[in-house]
Amino acid sequence: MVPLSFGGHEFAAMPQGALFWPARRALLLADLHLEKASWFARGGQMLPPYDSIATLADVAALVAATGAREMWCLGDSFHDPAGCARLPERARDLLTGLTGALRWTWITGNHDRVYVDRCGGEVAEEAVVDGIVLRHEAMAGEERAEMSGHFHPKLRVRVRGKLVSRRCFVATGRKLIFPAFGALTGGLDATHPAIVRAAGAPAEALVAVADRLLRFPLAA
Repeated sequence: MVPLSFGGHEFAAMPQGALFWPARRALLLADLHLEKASWFARGGQMLPPYDSIATLADVAALVAATGAREMWCLGDSFHDPAGCARLPERARDLLTGLTGALRWTWITGNHDRVYVDRCGGEVAEEAVVDGIVLRHEAMAGEERAEMSGHFHPKLRVRVRGKLVSRRCFVATGRKLIFPAFGALTGGLDATHPAIVRAAGAPAEALVAVADRLLRFPLAA
């Protein structure tokens, strides 16, 4: 974990694409897209059905490593409205264990506006936590500090002739867009005009590595 200041608060950024908020003992992450593989399977595109358990195992590992007491999921936590109902028993048990142990809040996204069952936790369209707005998609004209997801940003750079891709945050003074945390999510290039427009300028890509936070300016 490496330090990251935003919105007047101190956080720790993690290579997995999550933030830890020490003052609240809270974890924040976005775009789990649980049960994406089974959604594709229903349409005939067969994918290994292990994305949910892999994603939730990573979440559980971060909870254990940080001692988190709160969880804020910034939208698109399930890939479709029936995703929660399709969770395999092992994944469901893991998720209900987590939501039962933490103060867990699901921020809704475009994939998961309506659910009857989310295996515990509370649901909100957005939230304001200690002055920071938490929502799924960045809102143009928002003057407050804002954290969001939706775009799945990844930074792609060439290193010694090879194209290297890493999950990244995209940041300005007032906006912080999270990468997708899910195991089966893919990503949009951080330089894509849609991301740069959503974040505003000047924006930069932030890549957390073991001992530091790498910063890459993004063209307006």
